[in-house]
Formats: sequence, C-alpha cells, structure tokens
Amino acid sequence: MIIIGEKINGSIPSVAEAIAKRDAEFIKDRARKQAEAGATFIDCCASVPEEEEVETLKWMIDCIQEVTDLPISVDSPSADVLIQAYKFCKRPGLFNSVSSEGDKIDKIFPVMAQEENKGWEVIALLSDDTGIPKNAADRLRVFDKIMAKAKEYGIAPSRIHIDPLVEMLCTSENGIETNIEVITSVREQYPSIHITAAISNISFNLPVRKLINLGFMVLAMNAGLDSGILDPTNRDMLGLIYATEALLGEDDYCMEYIGAYREGLIGPVKK
Repeated sequence: MIIIGEKINGSIPSVAEAIAKRDAEFIKDRARKQAEAGATFIDCCASVPEEEEVETLKWMIDCIQEVTDLPISVDSPSADVLIQAYKFCKRPGLFNSVSSEGDKIDKIFPVMAQEENKGWEVIALLSDDTGIPKNAADRLRVFDKIMAKAKEYGIAPSRIHIDPLVEMLCTSENGIETNIEVITSVREQYPSIHITAAISNISFNLPVRKLINLGFMVLAMNAGLDSGILDPTNRDMLGLIYATEALLGEDDYCMEYIGAYREGLIGPVKK
C-alpha cells in the first residue's frame, strides 16, 4: 500500500499556527514521525494565499528534507504553484494534483514528460469544469479524458494515482457504490495504475469516525485501491492495511504483516 502522509497540511489548525510562526521543529517532528511510521510520501500543503504559497512551500519542503529523504507530495490547488514548488524537492515526488478542470493537465503533464522529471508521479482527480460528477459513469468519462491526455504526453499509467473523489457518506445517496464501481473499473482497465483516496473524507460529520474510515478502507482495497492519503501514525489504520493486504493474497506468507509487527508499526505499543 502506498501511504501518502497527510499530517503536514495548513488546513490543520496546529499546522497553520506552525506555518505562521515558522516553527520549523513542529514541521520536522511531523515529517519524522510519519517517516518512522512507514509513509511512502510526505504530503506538503501550505493552505495559504496563492501569493504566499511558493515561498511557504519552499520553507516547508526544506524542513521536511532536513529529517527524511522520503519523496514529497507537493500539494496545491494551483498548477502554477506546483510548477514552481516541485523544483525545491531533492528527489522525484508526487504532484498533488491535477484534474480535468481548466488547463491544469496541460500545465503539469508537459513538465512530467521532460526527461529529467520522468520519476515524478501525479494524483489525478476525477472532476472537471462542471465539478464532481454525481455518478460513476460520468466520473469514468472524466477518467477516459485524463488517460487520453496521459497518452498524448507519454505519461505511463504507473505514474498516475487516480482519485475517485470520496465524499461524505452521510450526505451521499450512493457514494460507496459510486466509488467502488469507479475503483473496480479503473483497476480492470489499467492494472498498473495507482488508485488513491483521502480516506477520512468518507466519515465527515459522523460519530466515531474511525470505524467508518476503517470499514471503507477494507471495501476500497478489495475493489483495487492501492494508495491512500491518510495518517500513517494511526496504528489501527496501518494495522488494518497490512491485515487486508494479507487477506487479499497480496502478502506472501504474511511476511509484510509479520515484519510490521516485529518493527512495532502495528499492534500494541511495545514498552
């Protein structure tokens, strides 16, 4: 499972405060803990006004890179910001994100097509200029457009993380059915593509959110999800991921599960 650590995001009040105060130790600590917990990428989102975003992301990326060499998910709603900020990374990471809205793809994909950037990957949201499609068929039409663009620019499916866009369960008539249908169809069409999701979106405004999050993770992984934007320090979630991979036959002889337990990543905290 590809784990995109979500804990360095300016939309989180404590992170916003650290950014405002330029509290480097706070950012470093969050990066270090996510790396130690088994993250694959460290997401880095400033959530500040766009005119301040590039400078702020540079500071945040520098802080992260002082304590870990994990690749960074450079996170901004602005393609122009992404094109400037990715250059601060010491190694190829993840553009977060593009969609079929406006000209985002036509700005990011050409950068990814450059020889020196062949290691970069991208999260692609299944939305367009009309917003988030309400049903699976319309989201899959957006998916087809994204993949046509990827082919045009020579971006291999294995460099793309498709985000089917998880919405709140309590306000969606058929959200689970839509997401499972999209995930299953994408996986069938492109076995090498990655499928990601912001797992916690499913449980907004519900009590005991972690139960909904854990249940959805199992359903999504069974459908083909292989990447998640989540908190890697959440031992319950991490343990469930390892257990589900073993149950799905993706962990030969349960060696990854056993290894994670021995390393103290899952199970009771060892004293």
